[in-house]
Amino acid sequence: MAILFQDRTDAGQKLAQDLVRYADRPDVAVVALPRGGVPIGFVLAQELNVPLDILVVRKLGVPGHQELALGAIAGGGVRILNDCLIQSRGIPDDLIDAITAQEQGELAQRERLYRGSRLPLGISGRTIILVDDGMAMGSSMAAAIAAVRRRHPARTVVAVPVASAEACDELRDSVDELVCLAEPEPFLSIGQWYEEFRQVTDREVQDLLEQAAMRQLTFREIELARIDSKNSAGG
Repeated sequence: MAILFQDRTDAGQKLAQDLVRYADRPDVAVVALPRGGVPIGFVLAQELNVPLDILVVRKLGVPGHQELALGAIAGGGVRILNDCLIQSRGIPDDLIDAITAQEQGELAQRERLYRGSRLPLGISGRTIILVDDGMAMGSSMAAAIAAVRRRHPARTVVAVPVASAEACDELRDSVDELVCLAEPEPFLSIGQWYEEFRQVTDREVQDLLEQAAMRQLTFREIELARIDSKNSAGG
């Protein structure tokens, strides 16, 4: 098995090379899925010189088999279900609703934890690059796509370093562009394609978002100063 990426930083840098056409554009923003997508999104936003935001998504795990996703939820009441898996395992609706309610509470808590007092970036009319560290089944990204599209972006792009061919095929028609650097087979897990794939902590997510927010504020101040200088010279 060949290792494709040293770590998430390396993956973000390689994604940036493939997405350089979106660099330095005021209508573009990177939106990362916590936790694993945030280090990649941070590097990508930095390399492209565009803002970074997050979209919290929660997987709905099959009871007793949490690695299997019966679906996923995202903000705004979005819920995506894997009907084939649900039917094959005979999972009743009331259990699905109970799992959903539990994960909605966790989603709201993590949204407050990660975002703090910062407001979400505007999505309407923008090109949004949705980022995660990989896609196995694609349910989390499907929920993220649905949540973003409700807010009327000009263009929706999914960008991941690695994914299963099945996940890419499932999602490709639901976005304007899907960028996946590798679709290796057999695809057993996301982590197998990284040399270092440790769990990202909540504190790391908070720190990276704070750094990104400060960087965006600095660029905004520079831009306002440039406009003021231009107006003064013109006057």
